[in-house]
Amino acid sequence: MKVAIYGQNYKNEALEYLEILLECLKEKNVDVVIEEQFYDLFNDNDKILPTFSTHKDLNDSFNLMFTIGGDGTFLRAITYVRDLNIPIIGINTGRLGFLAIIQKERIKDAVNALIEKQYTIKERSLLQVKTSPQNDVLEELDFALNEVTVARRNTTSMITIETYLDEEYLTSYWADGLIVSTPTGSTGYSLSCGGPVITPQAKSFVLTPIAPHNLNARPLVIPDETSIKLKVIGREKQALISLDSRITVVDNETEVFIKKAPYTVKILQLHDQTFLKTLRAKLLWGEDKRN
Repeated sequence: MKVAIYGQNYKNEALEYLEILLECLKEKNVDVVIEEQFYDLFNDNDKILPTFSTHKDLNDSFNLMFTIGGDGTFLRAITYVRDLNIPIIGINTGRLGFLAIIQKERIKDAVNALIEKQYTIKERSLLQVKTSPQNDVLEELDFALNEVTVARRNTTSMITIETYLDEEYLTSYWADGLIVSTPTGSTGYSLSCGGPVITPQAKSFVLTPIAPHNLNARPLVIPDETSIKLKVIGREKQALISLDSRITVVDNETEVFIKKAPYTVKILQLHDQTFLKTLRAKLLWGEDKRN
């Protein structure tokens, strides 16, 4: 077995758990390749283990990727895996954790479960983004696992977001922005703005306005085969587009095209960890004593 390990290079608290993970993998004779900057933080002397620094250093010889951190680390790892079909499993050293769900105290149990193949691989849909005129930043990383957000920039004024579904006009949102979320991202930014929770295997996307001025504007669930076109109009010359944690700017009246990506991300799920269990644990569902 061959695995990659990725962590945010500024997260010092993750290092002790990297040591535990490396020891467990060594006991099982697993080949390990670590992201270069993360390894430098862990060991700035002699490099004993091989490293990777870009997505070009990974290939189909890898059986899976570990992430060490929170959901933000997991999302950043997607930029390395891309369409390589390498399953990802996240060790949670952060707080909430809907993607990185392996608790740091259970690293050894998780490695044993992997070796014994006590897991399933779940596919998660991605969003793909294009703009007109073309945005050079988006040409390289034009996908998102959680959400694509169009939002105001350098202003307290609302923006107007003309929205079209399959080329048919839907509405113009007067708001601070608009979130287009996958089922995976429904428990993230969209949820905090009043959007619904959607189970990961649902074939849907969600449009969630951010602080809309037209109060009858509500989150809208649409089929994930829908093509979405957005046009931002505002007082400022530019607006923000964020793809998960990555941000770029676009000029006023740029058209933004969003659709389902032609590939998926594979997430490795241990048998004793399901989405519904995670919901109950993270959102405290069922904590009411009447249940």
